[in-house]
Amino acid sequence: MRKILFTFSLAAMANWGYSQTIIHRNPEIAQMVSEISSDSLEAHVRRLASFNTRHTLSTDSQNGMPAAQDWVLSKFQTYATDANGRMTAEIERFTIPGDGRRIEQDSPGANVVATLKGTDPNDTRIFIISAHMDSRNKNVMDAENPAPGANDDGSGTAAVIELARVMASHSFPATIKFVAFTGEEQGLKGATYMSDKAQEEGWNIAAVLNNDIVGNSESSGTLIKDNLKMRVFSETIPASESEREAAIRRYSGSDNDSKSRQLARYIKEVGERYVDQFEVKLIYRPDRFLRGGDQTSFARNGFTAVRMSEMNEHFIHQHENVRVEDGIQYGDLPEFMDFEYLRKVAAVNLASLATLASSADQPQQVQIDVRGLSNHSILLWEAPKVGKVKGYYVLMRETSSPVWEKKFYTTETNLTIPYSKDNYFFAVQSVSENGSESLAVFPSPLTR
Repeated sequence: MRKILFTFSLAAMANWGYSQTIIHRNPEIAQMVSEISSDSLEAHVRRLASFNTRHTLSTDSQNGMPAAQDWVLSKFQTYATDANGRMTAEIERFTIPGDGRRIEQDSPGANVVATLKGTDPNDTRIFIISAHMDSRNKNVMDAENPAPGANDDGSGTAAVIELARVMASHSFPATIKFVAFTGEEQGLKGATYMSDKAQEEGWNIAAVLNNDIVGNSESSGTLIKDNLKMRVFSETIPASESEREAAIRRYSGSDNDSKSRQLARYIKEVGERYVDQFEVKLIYRPDRFLRGGDQTSFARNGFTAVRMSEMNEHFIHQHENVRVEDGIQYGDLPEFMDFEYLRKVAAVNLASLATLASSADQPQQVQIDVRGLSNHSILLWEAPKVGKVKGYYVLMRETSSPVWEKKFYTTETNLTIPYSKDNYFFAVQSVSENGSESLAVFPSPLTR
């Protein structure tokens, strides 16, 4: 992201009520990022791949999915000892209803969850970092034959485990859930269970960062080798959009400003701030063609969710039985992964997650005044419900730009800037006392 902040003199900016701001890395978050280990990630992946299969319907308690779930739980429990009682871990069991397709009959399911409780009792926000730990072969119903699932999705699961390891000894105002889902390959079963439960119980899920296939840097077919980029997929028009929200979106032209798009832009800005020589590419679609991920279950229920994924995919190492055919090794094996690349992806996740969980809540009732003709733009908002703020950023970009291009800082809850509301998009985010930014809020038009 271009760090262009201002083009006015300081005196002129003071007259308009905002000031120049230089954004620095938070030393504590930078330290956490530096603690992520490619060796640790590789060890997690190799252990996950060592189980005969992690198929959701596997019942082998010694070398199948139940054993793998117990192992992930043991890792979470080990890290919880560094959290001074704030982290708990459990295997959350549920029944997957038979669907006659990928679940022939009612079957047991389970998610492995570690919860790092927030330190602010008034802050009910929950941030979820997730991946799916189940694996598969070419035949999605094969629960017996070897299915190592190193990259899909041992890589994402390893990243979740590693973030739990690094973050357990730190405290955040908001709550973080580290989740290893099962049932993704059978139809997003574990994520659907948690998302439905969250909706029914009224969880305040502020964001979901789902990691699926994040550990390979080489493509099949084109033979591209590149460990300098990753992708973030985000939906445009929310699946849960109401008629009123649709009308506002059409009126304001905010097709590219859904909550998930704001989260994706946030991950790009913050991730690139902390991870050197790494680019977060914004992919403006909910997922890849013919494929899906657990973020979809949360998006359907109105939660803000994105998918993190590697830039280049090697398809002979996905959804394939382990075999050698015509001299080519097929199968999702650890030796085809790039663990330094996985470290970078995990670092982007940690930087984004730690900044979000350290931030104050989003500003409330964000509006842009469209009641008159003017070459200035007036934005108004209210303070967030929770968290201590020292000020706010008003963000601005060209209507054709995918990322925010300017940031204006103010300590007030309104700002007038000499840019036409007809020519730019705006948003507002809270800035906490430690400098962490909240997710940006796109303004609703104030018409009367």
